[in-house]
Amino acid sequence: MIGLIGRKIGMTQVYKENGVLCPATVIEVGPCPVVAVKAKGGNDGYDALQIGFWESEKISKPEKGVFGKLKLPGMKVLKEFRVDDTSQFSAGMVLKADLFQVGEKVMVQGKIKGRGFQGVIKRHKFSGGKATHGVRANRIPGSIGASSDPSRVFKGKKLPGHYGNTTMTVRGLEVLKVDQEKNFILVKGAIPGARNGIVYVTKQG
Repeated sequence: MIGLIGRKIGMTQVYKENGVLCPATVIEVGPCPVVAVKAKGGNDGYDALQIGFWESEKISKPEKGVFGKLKLPGMKVLKEFRVDDTSQFSAGMVLKADLFQVGEKVMVQGKIKGRGFQGVIKRHKFSGGKATHGVRANRIPGSIGASSDPSRVFKGKKLPGHYGNTTMTVRGLEVLKVDQEKNFILVKGAIPGARNGIVYVTKQG
């Protein structure tokens, strides 16, 4: 489905028409110029749009050649979105926030905050051991081994390790407001990532 690249601005609150106060996340979506159009009948074998976001001069020479032919400034982020029909799109056209409508559902993908090396209580929500009667093992994972057969730790065992900095997708978020002048949209609820983090907003059928 078609979508846009955006930047998480922050959170606020919005009153809906029925008077219900909803938490909302502000996302700057676009302007996103179409860098390339891939058609199923061509060499690519599928229908998709490659769009860019966030102007930047720090791009490679091949990328400068691509953007130069389209007379577009360099883009820091590039992303492909699958579409059903590419006939209404062309390289160089710019997609903005008016692509979305109030009330429709969207899917937001982003990278969650990195939290470094963490223990099992924070990383996997373990309850921990007793905190009394001289127990010293109140925050450790406990026994992780098996018996003499198979005499090893199973793959996927929940253990301490790196937590966060992974891609997360949230589906079914409602669009509460669209600001076409500033290219802002407000979606109901929270989305992954820190402020100014890159997110991908996709329409849901």
